[in-house]
Amino acid sequence: MSRIGKLPISIPAGVTVDLNDNFIKVKGPKGELMQYVNPLISVEIENGQITLNRNSDEKQERAFHGLYRSLINNMVVGVSEGYKKELELVGVGYRASNNGNIIELSLGYTHAIFIQLPPEIKVETKSERNKNPLILLESCDKQLLGQVCSKIRSFRKPEPYKGKGVKFVGEVIRRKSGKSAGAK
Repeated sequence: MSRIGKLPISIPAGVTVDLNDNFIKVKGPKGELMQYVNPLISVEIENGQITLNRNSDEKQERAFHGLYRSLINNMVVGVSEGYKKELELVGVGYRASNNGNIIELSLGYTHAIFIQLPPEIKVETKSERNKNPLILLESCDKQLLGQVCSKIRSFRKPEPYKGKGVKFVGEVIRRKSGKSAGAK
């Protein structure tokens, strides 16, 4: 049996979970999320816990078992606590500013990049003297937050020689030595 799939999900206080017609709806203080659950997986809500079960040991059902358990757990954690990501802009002249849910990025191109974020995501930018600019993103939807971070990062990925680009705070970039180290 799936080690992840068989773990029960505890429902924290202030979070309500509804199940109807293979759709699970989770509502909490941070927001509301909805997810389709494949009919091969049965979902039971009782005694403040969500348990997922499958009918057989077919490969597809085993895969769905762990997948939907993780998705539902991410929804419960998202609406109760929320998710946060921090992006750091490393490079001379790299800047970020926001006006509502629109981010303006200056990443060394001839033009500024404007990104309209979904309304589910809260954004904040920090620019302090002698420190790299930061973009702080917060949402209850883990998948959407990851997609937005990936999109922002794709405009200027960190390069291995000088480490310039958009990276996650705490991310370690594998550095390479330049031409001078290899020439003898």
